[in-house]
Amino acid sequence: MDFIGEKIANRMGGKDFDPSKKSYKFMSIKKAKTDLKEKYPNADIIDLGVGEPDIQADSQVVNTLSLEAGKKENRWYADNGIQEFKDAAVKYLENVYGISNLDPKTEVMHGIGSKSILSMIPLCFINPGDITLTTVPGYPVIANHTRYLGGYVYNLPLYKENNYYPDFTSIPQDILKKAKLLYINYPNNPTGQIASEQFYKEVIEFAYKNDILVVSDASYSALVFDNNKPFSFFCIDGAKEVGVEIYSLSKAFNMTGWRLAFIVGNKRFIDVYADMKSTIDSGQFIAIQKAGICALNNPDITKENCKRYSRRHDLLVEALKEVGFKVEKPKATFYCYAPIPIGTKSGVVFKNAQDASNYILNNAFISTVPWDDAGSFLRFSVTFEADSYEDEKRIINEVKNRLLKLELVF
Repeated sequence: MDFIGEKIANRMGGKDFDPSKKSYKFMSIKKAKTDLKEKYPNADIIDLGVGEPDIQADSQVVNTLSLEAGKKENRWYADNGIQEFKDAAVKYLENVYGISNLDPKTEVMHGIGSKSILSMIPLCFINPGDITLTTVPGYPVIANHTRYLGGYVYNLPLYKENNYYPDFTSIPQDILKKAKLLYINYPNNPTGQIASEQFYKEVIEFAYKNDILVVSDASYSALVFDNNKPFSFFCIDGAKEVGVEIYSLSKAFNMTGWRLAFIVGNKRFIDVYADMKSTIDSGQFIAIQKAGICALNNPDITKENCKRYSRRHDLLVEALKEVGFKVEKPKATFYCYAPIPIGTKSGVVFKNAQDASNYILNNAFISTVPWDDAGSFLRFSVTFEADSYEDEKRIINEVKNRLLKLELVF
């Protein structure tokens, strides 16, 4: 008798639960790198895979945490957050995005990272049999938690032919009748596409028509390049009536491990999220929230990140084109999304993106993220560690030379 296995919930696979088969996508990628490093201890692996900012949080943010962490009054449970953080979040959205219709007392709430917020939203709205509409490829958290609750997920593929926007007209009526949530993410991970005003208007119209709540994940919304401006779902009239938007300090302010985000929007939605949150966590450490306030009050930190990522994209896209990839510079995010090669001159054939990614990792020591949800693509991240522009050029040139040696065929 498997004493533990016999008791595992069905949502986790029951007695057949096997973590090696159900591991989170990005954990699998990290494990593949670790295994390669164990096999080749001296290997110089260039990590263009899982996207985590390559530099630490700004010194003034770090200093704020250091100062606030030792204060007696910050030791308490934060519960659903301090008002000062909510005020700073609303001020930030007004200064950076031009959003001026949010009430900091009733229409904003912090979270211990956007992942935490997304995992709780299905608990607030999904009953068994309900459907979440979600774009793919993409971040799987809201979909996974929908399934855990006995709900279903209907995928909306982001095809290049549709400019990496979902096609709402293709959704069957029986799906629409049961759909309760729509998850969108722009600027988009992994495609790098940004949302247009027209697209957001279509989302709002779709939500009203079909009585569906919108969850807009804006984690990358401030990381834009080449004359593109930060743009929000809430810049469009009617957005607040149909849903919410989630902002993360992880990407924009190099604070991935700090776990701090916030959700804004419809008061009724925020109310139910806040009630659910109060039963799951006791809030992020107040000192971290105060450091977050420092970050939100200094949006120029993000502008410097944008300059660095844009510069690296220029180098990477040029290198990938020289190798043979059909790729364009993204408008936002730190991800470059490229159709896979079909194989190599030596006769290797890639069945899918997973196949191509594994081959490149094991033969060129370059880590990428494979996506096979809407065509086969590789995601290259420009968050690799480099000390200077000269170092960036050296690393990208090394990437190009290693890929050229593979003699890829496109």
